[in-house]
Amino acid sequence: MPAERYVMGLFSDEDQAAAVAADLPNTPWKLARVHSPIPSHKLAQALKVKKSAVGWFTLAGGIIGFFTGFLLAIFTATRWGLIVSGKPVVSLIPFFIVGFEFTILFAVFGNVIGLITQTDLPDYGGLQHYDPRCSGSHFGVLAACSEDGQAELEDYFRRKGGQARVFEA
Repeated sequence: MPAERYVMGLFSDEDQAAAVAADLPNTPWKLARVHSPIPSHKLAQALKVKKSAVGWFTLAGGIIGFFTGFLLAIFTATRWGLIVSGKPVVSLIPFFIVGFEFTILFAVFGNVIGLITQTDLPDYGGLQHYDPRCSGSHFGVLAACSEDGQAELEDYFRRKGGQARVFEA
């Protein structure tokens, strides 16, 4: 079996990188990963990235937090038993403030839990096929090919307007 090679196409233009990332699945080569110096909606659309579920964790944490804070305030007010001038023990308006604060706190907790469970961070596995220029001014599209198709893949990246860098597998 021929050895697998990784070739990265380095593009200074986001549109060129997005076009290559969208077109690469229609070629005989396998798209391995894409590196970008900035968050790029064009690359996300080209890769057909699904929307993250982290927001649902944040929403669930916020809802749980609101009811936890509201119920905690009610619970402590009924346990304390301090009646002032015939006012109700369970007073809703101040308890909404406590509920709001707990909403923020638990939404942050939910967000962190969502990030931990839904993302694969940190991913140190892809660092052996990384070019430092992708942290500055270039967009990198990494593709895998056989040793025989390496020259053809390099030529493909050059025709699309990029530079080619070869990584040994």
